[in-house]
Amino acid sequence: MPRRWPPAAYAAPGVRAVRVALVGAAGFYLFLYGFGSPVAATYALFSAVALAGLSRIPGTGPQRAATVLRLVPVCLLLVVVGTFLSVRTWSAVAGMLVIGFALAFAAVGGPRPAGAGPGLQLLYILPSFPPYDPHSLGARLIGTTAGLALLVLAERYLFPEPAPPSYRELAARAAGTAAHCARELAAPPYALSPDSDGRARAAGTGLRSLKVPEADRPAGPGVRDRALTHTGLAARTLLSRLSALHGPPDGTGEVLRGVARLAEHTADELAPRTGPRTAPGKAPGPGSGSGDAYGELARARARLAAAPAGPAAPAVLRRDAAALEVADAALTMATAASLAVGGRTAADRVLPGRFWYARTPAPLLWWHRIRGHAGRRSVFFQNAVRIALALAAARLIAGLDTLPHGFWAMLATLSLTRTTVGETWGTIRVALVGTFAGALLTAAVLTVVGPHTAVYAVILPVWMLFAFTVGPVRGVGWAQGLFTVLVAMVFAQLAPATWRLAGVRMLDVLIGSLIGGAFGLLAWPRGAHDELGRAVAGLLRRAAETVVATSASVAAGPVGEGAVAGRGYRSLRHALILAESAYAQFQSEPARFGAAVPRPAGPDWQAALMAGHHTLWGADRLTAPPAAPAPFAAALGPEPAEGLTGLGDRVAGRMLLVSAHLDPGGDGPPVPALRDPAYRGFAAEPPGAPRRYYAAVSWLDSLMTDLERVTAPEGGTR
Repeated sequence: MPRRWPPAAYAAPGVRAVRVALVGAAGFYLFLYGFGSPVAATYALFSAVALAGLSRIPGTGPQRAATVLRLVPVCLLLVVVGTFLSVRTWSAVAGMLVIGFALAFAAVGGPRPAGAGPGLQLLYILPSFPPYDPHSLGARLIGTTAGLALLVLAERYLFPEPAPPSYRELAARAAGTAAHCARELAAPPYALSPDSDGRARAAGTGLRSLKVPEADRPAGPGVRDRALTHTGLAARTLLSRLSALHGPPDGTGEVLRGVARLAEHTADELAPRTGPRTAPGKAPGPGSGSGDAYGELARARARLAAAPAGPAAPAVLRRDAAALEVADAALTMATAASLAVGGRTAADRVLPGRFWYARTPAPLLWWHRIRGHAGRRSVFFQNAVRIALALAAARLIAGLDTLPHGFWAMLATLSLTRTTVGETWGTIRVALVGTFAGALLTAAVLTVVGPHTAVYAVILPVWMLFAFTVGPVRGVGWAQGLFTVLVAMVFAQLAPATWRLAGVRMLDVLIGSLIGGAFGLLAWPRGAHDELGRAVAGLLRRAAETVVATSASVAAGPVGEGAVAGRGYRSLRHALILAESAYAQFQSEPARFGAAVPRPAGPDWQAALMAGHHTLWGADRLTAPPAAPAPFAAALGPEPAEGLTGLGDRVAGRMLLVSAHLDPGGDGPPVPALRDPAYRGFAAEPPGAPRRYYAAVSWLDSLMTDLERVTAPEGGTR
């Protein structure tokens, strides 16, 4: 089989390198040789290198162009502030400490701010070094603006990429698949075909964050992103619950038809191309379109919940309870989808609790996200502290006139630190070897070519193309070596340069690496994975407490009604909010520079969040003061009560097992099979058990399914 040329690994970096080379060289040559302004030329070049070379802004070309366009005022402000603070060492160091922290901590806003952070740091570092000339601010701003404008045009129009489906489109497809499955279950033979089951499995798996491009992950703090995350959770739940239904519908046919209609309207509302059937911004409720479907399903669900058990067989009661779970998931999905499409304008009819964020103003949601990460356990906080301290130290050393070309030392500090101490020192060793090789080549080139700037002008764009194509693929050693030669070619055109420039570059990288490594030891994260594991482990422990309390409350009958409501839910809600925040942090963590493989799949974190939500929703539903007739609120007999309490204890115990497995500080054994095939508790049919017993058993059974999905291997349990 013939080998592909160029290799697939070089395709995306090669396209990016073409954009960087064209934009950087065009801006550099325009101002240097066209207008005779080396200052503007330098800033035009490094604007492109900062936001297209050093940054890893996710998304397609138009998405990156939109991000860069929104960042233009921020970039210009950074140049202005850096220029004026650089005139005194103390102000420059203080500015580097504060602004360096703020730019790194801005990653809490989602994948795009996280990816743009290193480039913004570079644009602030650049004016913080000699020449300390505030009078050249105009040329600096002109060069920066021109470089960013050329970059926006290049990202938008050069080499357009096919846009992958957005998370909203994936959720719309999942809702459409759910509608198809519900219709199939409501008609003979009352079971999903293998094709439909496979489609449901694929649609649910496709909503996992690791299956979604970084730019489209709903990881922001706003209402729409939070609601879209909940839409995905509810859609996965709905598909899973539908797959578990089997047997003739009997009294659940009306609910299934209502689910099909509401899911279909939800798919239409989410689909960007077809547009919503109802006006965006209207929450589900009485009215036309999805409002009618929502109301019909809510009424059908209430009728099914209020129906007396009578002489119905346990199999019928079990299916009715499963249908109530399906209806609850569909109603939740529809409400979350309306919030995702309409934002805060759709919050009028949304009840607090599940969607606590719906009526919260945007500044408060941002404050909530920032406050949640303003602590030593946050990866973003640790990264921001590390970077700010390291950059401030490098700036202090440069300000004492002991470090020539201190800019390059700070750039090394910024680009060579990694997420673990071991990886950092390994990276530094490789980078120093690469820089040394690049320095030798630089010395040779400067010695041979000498002052002939025309030669450097011809080679520079070709070398940029080569450096930004090969460096990201071959690793940091190659990147540092190639960038060392590139820097020499740039400086040789700005001022006469000799082979000694290569030695200065080597010294800069060495000192910058040592500074970054030393400060990394003071505040070093291990990446978002561990923090997410701790948060999810805490969530499952709180969920286990709620499961035990809810099971006991239902077993006690009307006397215990609402025993765990209110105060008992607050700790679970708080743990759920923390876990969702950590999950957003995990989604926002940018890929490692030069990484050739995607992040390993690991646990299904979204399924763990689903388990937390389902615990809260089911407990709320089962312990709420009943509006139903007496048969649904009837007390459980001794045998059903004992069986339900035992089931609750069993599910809570399994939650604690999974919690210990996910907690990075735990010492629990590997998780065994969560379901014991010999255990018949979930299938038990105590004589005279009321409808409420089967509703609680169905809820506990669905929680076990969620737990199985958390630790299932890729392609296993949906």
